[in-house]
Formats: sequence, C-alpha cells, structure tokens
Amino acid sequence: MSNSQPYVVNFNQEARVALRSLDILPDNVSRTLFVMNDSEQIVGSLTDGDIRRGLLNGLEISHSIASFMNTSFKYLKNSNDNLDLIKSFRKADLNLIPLLDDQYRLLELLDLKRTITMIPVAALIMAGGRGERLRPLTDFQPKPMLKIGEKPIIEHNIDRLIFYGIKDIFISVKYLKEQIINYLGDGSSKGINIHYIEETEALGTLGALSLIDEVNYEDILIMNSDILTNIDIEDFYRFFKEHNASMALASIPYQVNIPYAVLETVEHFVTAFKEKPSYTYYSNGGIYLMKFELKRLLAKGCFFNATDMMDLIIAEKNQIMVHYPLLGYWLDIGKYSDYTKAQEDIRHIKL
Repeated sequence: MSNSQPYVVNFNQEARVALRSLDILPDNVSRTLFVMNDSEQIVGSLTDGDIRRGLLNGLEISHSIASFMNTSFKYLKNSNDNLDLIKSFRKADLNLIPLLDDQYRLLELLDLKRTITMIPVAALIMAGGRGERLRPLTDFQPKPMLKIGEKPIIEHNIDRLIFYGIKDIFISVKYLKEQIINYLGDGSSKGINIHYIEETEALGTLGALSLIDEVNYEDILIMNSDILTNIDIEDFYRFFKEHNASMALASIPYQVNIPYAVLETVEHFVTAFKEKPSYTYYSNGGIYLMKFELKRLLAKGCFFNATDMMDLIIAEKNQIMVHYPLLGYWLDIGKYSDYTKAQEDIRHIKL
C-alpha cells in the first residue's frame, strides 16, 4: 500500500484523534492504526477494540494513544525471509501488516487482501516479440498489449506478480515498444518499479537477462509475456528452494491416451503388453525461476534461449534443474485460436 499516512498516528496524540482516524478508514481494509513515536519508529498498533478495552479499564478518551496501544503487534522486517510468517498471518486472518526496516521505521503497509505474500525475487518479462502468427492483430499493436477481457495480456501477468509481492520488474521490449512503455510507465501507479530493457535486435527467450547488471535478490523469475496463467508463484518458489535448484521451469502436463494395446518388445519378442495405456508428458510452460548468478553463462547482448540455459545446466554436474508441474490454468497465446479461447476463458477463470 503506497499511501500509509491515514494508517499512522503519533503516540502523543489523544485517543479521540485515533478514533476519528479509525472512523474514516475505508471499509475494504482492516481498521487498524499503527503508532509511531517521535523517532518515527513503529511502536504499536491500535484498533477500536483497544480503545474500548482501555476505557473499560479506567482510561479517558483524552489520554494519549500510547496508553491504549497494543505493543505486541505483528510486523515484518524487510531484511527477513517472511514467507512462513506471512502465511501464519493469513491463517490468523490478519490483513494489514507493517513492513519495517532495521530501525523499526515504516517502509510500507502490506495489504494481504491485495498482496498475499512477498516472494524475494526480481522478475523479467519477455515482451519484445513480433507476434507474426497473430497478424493482422499485431500489425499496429504489440502482442503483449492485446487485451484479454479488460486488460492487456502483459498487465494480467504484472498483476499476478504484484499479487505475490514481486515489485522489481524488468521488461524486455523491441517491437512497437513505445506502446508498452507509455501504457505501463515506471510502475509507480501500481506501487512497483518497472525497468525496460530495449533490445536493438532479437535476443531469444533469455538473452535480455544479459543486459540486467544487477538485482537486489539471489533469484529471478522469467516469463514470456504472452502467457495467460493463474500459476501459484509462492508454491513454485517454495518448490524451487526446497530442491536447492539452480533453475526450475513450470511444466505443462500433457496426457496421451493410446486407444489400443501397446506391446513391449525386445527385438521381435513380445515381453508384455498394456491395454489402452495413458502416458503423461511435460512441456515447457515458458515460466522459469533461476539463480541470478547464472547470468555469467550468457554473453552480453547475444542471442540466447532458455533451452540453451537448460542444456548448460544439465551438462554441469554441480547444477540442479527441476520441473514444476503447473496444474492450474495456463494458455500460450501464440495464434488467433488461442486468443479467441482466452477471451472466452477470462470470463470463467480467476487470475
């Protein structure tokens, strides 16, 4: 939440001031105030219930907020891995949580109805392609800007990242790049930071990574801009870290049903057979998590595909690559029939 001022009161103010502040808070967020001392440190929280309990215990409405506040309030530290703590807050039905720096000063308020966690990664969205198979739709508009429902494809993906607390987003652009840049701007309207990587020539599905000098995280999420999905990024990230992987790719299960008995043979000899078997294969879903340090394997500004990185990781014995079966909704909008399907699907799925 970028504007935290309505939710902050000074501990020296009278409790009646806090009551007025609580009364004007919007109904769609938790009616909670956070109490700041004269050193701008957050030292407590305050609700209607805290004031009511204080009055019942003999306090007066003219007493200071410090007399009523709850000093055992819940908060997050910016320097910590907060995934498990945020999960516990969600289970406790807490919605508004302050994020504090090491001196306990307020950095921002996390609204768990809007942003359910804080995945500690940067993101790179590949949005420079021409979209040849979607012509003539892409003759005068870049594919990431084609609307699915009320929003462009790329905005659906950005909002998904925001939902999981990812705020530092790089976007590689090339074809009709001005339309993307003008629409999204620097991301401040959504409370995020957007950085653009302008490709002068096609760099493949991963080459733009070589143009990012540094990020503030150990890992980076990379995705194609023309994917419509409700992937659980928190679950994907946990899977990636639990396997201590160098790279993880979201995979799409694809089932093949054979309508006949399949023979198992050694040369001309039948050793067994399966009646109408079903096989599951996994395809690349175009969404990756990887250690940012793997950028060292790329030559700056050279064409490089994600599959090239996979080959290098598989070849190195000290690197681990895993695939994460994506069981939710996923659609690669590569051709007109996909675009038409997306327009219908968006009416029935929750992204």
